[in-house]
Amino acid sequence: MGRPALLLLVMCAAGSQGLYFHIAETEKRCFIEEIPNETMVIGNYRTQMWDKQKEVFLPSTPGLGMHVEVKDPDRKVVLSRQYGSEGRFTFTSHTPGEHQICLHSISTRMALFAGGKLRVHLDIQVGEHANNYPETAAKDKLTELQLRARQLLDQVEQIQKEQDYHRYHEERFRLTSESTNQRVLWWSIAQTVILILTGIWQMRHLKSFFEAKKLV
Repeated sequence: MGRPALLLLVMCAAGSQGLYFHIAETEKRCFIEEIPNETMVIGNYRTQMWDKQKEVFLPSTPGLGMHVEVKDPDRKVVLSRQYGSEGRFTFTSHTPGEHQICLHSISTRMALFAGGKLRVHLDIQVGEHANNYPETAAKDKLTELQLRARQLLDQVEQIQKEQDYHRYHEERFRLTSESTNQRVLWWSIAQTVILILTGIWQMRHLKSFFEAKKLV
């Protein structure tokens, strides 16, 4: 496995983002997503294989799959699973902060993939955007007004989670700033003490030198 390439996605924590990227057989691509606490994340992907003869990306063969791994801010594995050439993965955050989402290819037909490359289409949905409201309405037999009310409640809940995450982020930043200021203060005090002790030592040394020369 080659060295993973780490990409930072600048996304809204309650939004969704669609993108595609190219990946070789030995490559691993990782993305960082800032996610509030207790927030559902859904990822959908599909792969296309480069056809050298036709010089175009075609749907991948069934023998090729993807391994998805998700780690929370404490580097604990939240999800680690193998999927097919296209799939859907879900997880719920239990720790607010930066989550790392990594994908790399797994193939049982290496000869077909050797020297080639894949195009991976990835769509990540976070928060209330991960909810399938038409399916919810059909399952719970909700009217349009009831469905809209549920959407608004989910949006309010997501906004509350985002606010809690920002407060958590600000609290960590404040603690880091206070810790840094404290260390700077103690370093300044240590420098002052060292200067005073050095001055005292120099004065005593000069006094001893002059006394030895009988100049005082």
